[in-house]
Amino acid sequence: MPSTGILGGTFDPIHFGHLRMAQELGASLGLDEVRFVPAARPPHRPEPHAPAQHRAAMVRSAIADNPQFAFDARELERAGPSYMFDTLASLRAELGADIPLYLLLGADAFLGLHGWHRWRELFDLAHIAVAHRPGFALDANSPLMAPELRAEWRLRYSAHAPDCASGKILLREITALDISASAVRNALAQGDSPRYLLPEPVLGYILKHKLYTSGNA
Repeated sequence: MPSTGILGGTFDPIHFGHLRMAQELGASLGLDEVRFVPAARPPHRPEPHAPAQHRAAMVRSAIADNPQFAFDARELERAGPSYMFDTLASLRAELGADIPLYLLLGADAFLGLHGWHRWRELFDLAHIAVAHRPGFALDANSPLMAPELRAEWRLRYSAHAPDCASGKILLREITALDISASAVRNALAQGDSPRYLLPEPVLGYILKHKLYTSGNA
């Protein structure tokens, strides 16, 4: 049965950390595709620095040579805050009830999941696959986990591939790449080169359109 991963974010800009996470989770979970879903109006963080059309173009250029990756513009086309619940609900309506969906999150994002809009209902729509760096302990006893999230972990954690379309939490170790979009923006704002932190087509696009060079990184 085909399966789909969803990687959301502002991608401001997209970098190798995003791409490597998608690649490794896609492989370890046996996903048929990973959809990159740029947020228009992220509800849990400040407004993106680059306009939506530029962030979309950078994502498209970054994933163009990977047939497993796909671009999904639904949050950019939808009015209002970019809630992941709405995104997964619309995907579930399109794909049907039986297609496995995986929401791909880094460990930091997962630890803040209990602050998301209708977060418990996300499990009705998708599995949540959590990527962590080597040596980072994340389990039900983690002091970093909020009590309500810990309760869901104990109910839903699975060490094995699930045989259902949604509802489980999975944990996967991935290569640690200490890259952040803010570091890329800061380098550009200071006149330094972020080369090798992000794909060359993305860097070329940034330089062509003079993004992130105003000092507001």
